[in-house]
Amino acid sequence: MLPRVRWTSFLVTPSTLLRWHRRLVANRWTYARQPGRPPISQEIRALIVRLARENPRWGYQHIVGELKGLGIAVSATTARKVLREQQLGPAGTRGGPSWREFLRAQVKNVIATDFFTVDTMWFQRLYVLFFIEIASRRVHLAGCTSQPNGEWVTQQARQVAWTVAERADPVRFLIRDHDRKFTDSFDAVFPHRPVRMSGLVADCEQTSPRTHANGVR
Repeated sequence: MLPRVRWTSFLVTPSTLLRWHRRLVANRWTYARQPGRPPISQEIRALIVRLARENPRWGYQHIVGELKGLGIAVSATTARKVLREQQLGPAGTRGGPSWREFLRAQVKNVIATDFFTVDTMWFQRLYVLFFIEIASRRVHLAGCTSQPNGEWVTQQARQVAWTVAERADPVRFLIRDHDRKFTDSFDAVFPHRPVRMSGLVADCEQTSPRTHANGVR
């Protein structure tokens, strides 16, 4: 309405006025946060990957259910996205952990047993039964005899079982070979009923179908 020669009387320029207007419009249509699900933390992502690797038969829904039991709410879509990013496919297509990966994850709960021999000066061969705690490398010498049999081995195992029962970390896995001296009564010495896995690892805790599918082969 004012002639152009009078525009110098304005306190602001037209460009400033337009800039203020654009700012008001932007603030009017800008929301406090972006729509959609919030990103999950790195700890939850790592937990999803760990559950999938240690349990190759668990699908996305199963993993989500396990997380829900821990008080962590994650959708199946998010779990699937995380596994795809780690190149972990659906249940049944993932390979189980290697023995190295398994022992690293369970090292505090694993002991192993075997024999070594000692020849006396009179050429008599003695058999020494020992147990070793994998995490601490602590060795338990269970006993020594020239004629080991299943009954003797079982009795020595009872003594060791009483000792390791006082550990802060319970023994879950016992590694042994196929020696015939390791009988069923030997396996039964440890807490609960052992579950033999491929004749090599005995699970010393009572397992359910869900916990049995832990990727150990």
